[in-house]
Amino acid sequence: MTKIAIIGAGPCGLSMLRAFDQAEKKGEKIPEVVCFEKQADWGGLWNYSWRTGSDQYGDPVPNSMYRYLWSNGPKECLEFADYSFDEHFGKPIPSFPPRAVLYDYILGRVSKGNIKNKIKFNTKVTSVVFKNDKFEISYLDKTSDATSKDNFDYIVVASGHFSVPFIPEYEGMSSFPGRILHSHDFRDAEEFRGKNVIVLGSSYSAEDIALQCHKYGANSVTIGYRHNPMGFKWPKGMKEVHYLDRLDGKKAIFKDGTEQDADAIILCTGYLHHFPFIDENLRLKTRNRLYPPKLYKGVVWQDNQKLIYLGMQDQFHTFNMFDCQAWFARDVIMGKIKLPNSDEISKDINKWVAMEEKLENPDQMIDFQTEYTKELHETSDYPKIDFELIRKHFKEWEHHKVENILTYRNKSFSSPVTGSVGPIHHTPWSEAMDDSLKTFLNK
Repeated sequence: MTKIAIIGAGPCGLSMLRAFDQAEKKGEKIPEVVCFEKQADWGGLWNYSWRTGSDQYGDPVPNSMYRYLWSNGPKECLEFADYSFDEHFGKPIPSFPPRAVLYDYILGRVSKGNIKNKIKFNTKVTSVVFKNDKFEISYLDKTSDATSKDNFDYIVVASGHFSVPFIPEYEGMSSFPGRILHSHDFRDAEEFRGKNVIVLGSSYSAEDIALQCHKYGANSVTIGYRHNPMGFKWPKGMKEVHYLDRLDGKKAIFKDGTEQDADAIILCTGYLHHFPFIDENLRLKTRNRLYPPKLYKGVVWQDNQKLIYLGMQDQFHTFNMFDCQAWFARDVIMGKIKLPNSDEISKDINKWVAMEEKLENPDQMIDFQTEYTKELHETSDYPKIDFELIRKHFKEWEHHKVENILTYRNKSFSSPVTGSVGPIHHTPWSEAMDDSLKTFLNK
């Protein structure tokens, strides 16, 4: 029997497990599936942990999730085609839920069925090599400290790329008297109440953490961008300036001449695609981009078609794109999709990479990833979902953010699965200090 290893039980790994589960429910004979998860529970980054640095076993903590995180995009754009929000919660819910609500939804889908017993928890993959037409995986049971080996026909790498921080250094850091941390270790904006905070970066985590600090009472928030500013209409107490030049004691000095007293510096400088456990000739090496090279259909490793990578793209689309990738990968593994010859594969990858390199703005990027996801969707029996509506929602959302960065989460969107419209939340986001599931769902 064919044997499959899935590395990671976050959203991508769970999509893969769900894809096999759904095939089995339809009476198909599925391969033997083993999923390795180094955390004690499933959910990947959506597991909130107070821990930073190392876990109790001495491993780096993968979690980058923080308290008071709310979805920064409409939930309708990430909805599972085979498990709607309406089905899970029994009613339409507002379009921008907090972490605990999304976590509940993700786990609600996989809790049904025979999925959890395929996962080895607290188990870290330490090595993946390909020999004799098989993948040999070495793995460590963290609780017993015992190492084992096993052979697999296919490997699905679903370990994500938002857990190993990229941490640059700036002149004056070693003598800065305040706190310096990467967004990976950010846990609670309350810590920065009354403080002057510098946030370095210009992507989603910089935007959201800067807003969090403002919302929970930071004295000032100064965002330093390297190439292009986010350019939103920031509220009083927030400003965007050109990148950090150096630190001089407590003073941050920026490239445009701005000087700002600082109590804390939060590095929202991104993450590394980091797979040290995979043999070098199998290892994806890329920066964060919408179409990493060497992946056919963004999924199948060009040099070894028994190796699958899920969710390695920079992302507008998330959960339902991961599903489309997983359903496609499942059908490749089960022989339902025949891959073309190596020339065709190369041509297809080059076509997408060339298109990506011409993209100039968020609307074009949304179109690019929507077209990619639609193409994948058509290859499998993943249920119907309205990707054209999702495309439209993403563009509206981008424009709402430009209109007012403080109020875009108060807007409402319609489901691409059920058509129901998310009600307006009972409390505007800027005033909603309690992010618990109970408070969010209570009228």
